[in-house]
Amino acid sequence: MSDPLSQPSRAALFGLTAVALALVWFSPASAEQDKTNIVPDNWQGDALRPKPDMKNLEKIRFVTDSDYPPFHYYDEVGALTGFNVDLAKAICEVLEVQCEVNATNWSDLIPSLDKGEADAAIASIRITKEVLQEADFTSRYYATPARFVARKESELTDVRPETIEDLKIGVATGTGHEAYLKTFFPDAAVASFDTPEDAQKALKNGAIDLIFGDGISLTFWINGVTSEACCEFRGGPYIEAKFFGEGVGIAVKKGDRKLADILTYGLEQVHASGRYEELFLRYFPMSFF
Repeated sequence: MSDPLSQPSRAALFGLTAVALALVWFSPASAEQDKTNIVPDNWQGDALRPKPDMKNLEKIRFVTDSDYPPFHYYDEVGALTGFNVDLAKAICEVLEVQCEVNATNWSDLIPSLDKGEADAAIASIRITKEVLQEADFTSRYYATPARFVARKESELTDVRPETIEDLKIGVATGTGHEAYLKTFFPDAAVASFDTPEDAQKALKNGAIDLIFGDGISLTFWINGVTSEACCEFRGGPYIEAKFFGEGVGIAVKKGDRKLADILTYGLEQVHASGRYEELFLRYFPMSFF
């Protein structure tokens, strides 16, 4: 399975604070919103679905990666922890089943489901057409928005097609981000790069005016060492599923819709109890806005 989020190295990520996803998702104005509207999910307090048939389900074996803090990682005492890990445990609690969360290599997540070594994978796996051929998913539990980034000295604050006309925007070639730019920002000078990292380097060196890409990866770059504090977000976020995917969900073995429905029910219950918001604000505190 390819890595849809291009996970940064653990060493680089430990240099970040828990603000990582929070900076991706929210614009400055969103800090003024009610707390019930500031988590990056698609559950809006809808009517809860009936509890599914859970006969003979006594335990759920989750598998995750171990090298993507603050989502999943080993802490200083060697315990597997992170937002995904705690969310899995919260789901088990509301479902009243035993919970097991183990770590494996990213490339082994989906194969572990196929082999029956795990029941579900909760590892920030983006729901895409490609991955849907290998596994089924719950409803998403957070989105992966696209964002623009500019150098800090740039005077551009309002990002619209008419305000970035003729500006040079870097983007990774062959991505949904490139397709989105060409569709909705037709007058911008799109500069396609082989990799997101190449675009980031060009922006840092002043060769282009903006970059457009995955907000989570860009947050890690902005707050990491290699950016040298050069840049910051402008405008957005953009969450059109057609271009950027359906978000991140919990994967189950292809064809196991029963377990996917049970886990989606569990996610809804975690939301309804306020536990999701509590976990989100623990790992991505609003105090950084």
